Order: sequence, then structure tokens, then C-alpha cells
Amino acid sequence: MTTEPESLILELLRQMRAEMASKADLEALRADLRAELASKAELAELRSEMHSLRADVASDILSLRKELSEQIVGLRRAIIEYHTSVIGHGVLINELEARMRRVEQHLNLPSLYPT
Repeated sequence: MTTEPESLILELLRQMRAEMASKADLEALRADLRAELASKAELAELRSEMHSLRADVASDILSLRKELSEQIVGLRRAIIEYHTSVIGHGVLINELEARMRRVEQHLNLPSLYPT
């Protein structure tokens, strides 16, 4: 009779050990699932941050385009003003050269620039 209770106790202990192992496995699975869910939440947060960064970059690009466009308009104005001024000076210089030629001819002076 000693063998029966001993094997019964051993059998019960083995069942308890198996239950404990399965509970530990379940806890490990739960921990893995929690970690995976946390990583999915982190991915969703990263996606959200990427979308906001993308919107910020698009806004910055639009403002830079506007500033650049304004600078180009200003540069064009400056070039037109300079060009107008240079043409005006050119006209004045041509008039002065023509007057100088007439004075040279009137005084019968030799020209500095032979034609």
C-alpha cells in the first residue's frame, strides 16, 4: 500500500508542476503581448509625429517660397532701376561726346580718337 499513496502524491505534484508551468507560460505570453502592443502604440505615435513634421516642413517650404519670390521681385526692380540709370548715363555720355566733337571741329583741334 505504500506504493499507491506515493505514486498518487507524485502524480498530484506532477499535475501541480504542469499547471504552474502553464501559468508561467501564460504570463510570459501576456508580457510579450503587452510589449508588442506597446511597440504598436509607439509606432502609431511615431506616425503621428511624422505627419506633424511633414506638415511643418510643407509650411516652411511655402513660407520660404514666398520669401524667395519677394526677394526675386525686389531684385528685378533693382535691376530695372540700375538698367534705367545706366542707359540714362549712356545717353548723357553720348550727348557729351557729340558736343565735344562739335567743339573740337569748331576750334579745329585734332580728335583724341581718330575716326
